[in-house]
Amino acid sequence: MLKWTVIFIIIAIVAAIFGFGGIASGAESIAKILFFIFIVLFLISLLSRLFR
Repeated sequence: MLKWTVIFIIIAIVAAIFGFGGIASGAESIAKILFFIFIVLFLISLLSRLFR
């Protein structure tokens, strides 16, 4: 999932460089959502291994 976050961040940067504001904004928001989902899943995984 972290791979998808990096891909959307790169898409947002490239779109912003070429002046596509709407695409850059959309890709950035998708990257943010995926990043937070990744962090939550990582913490759940970490806690489940801690309690085992």
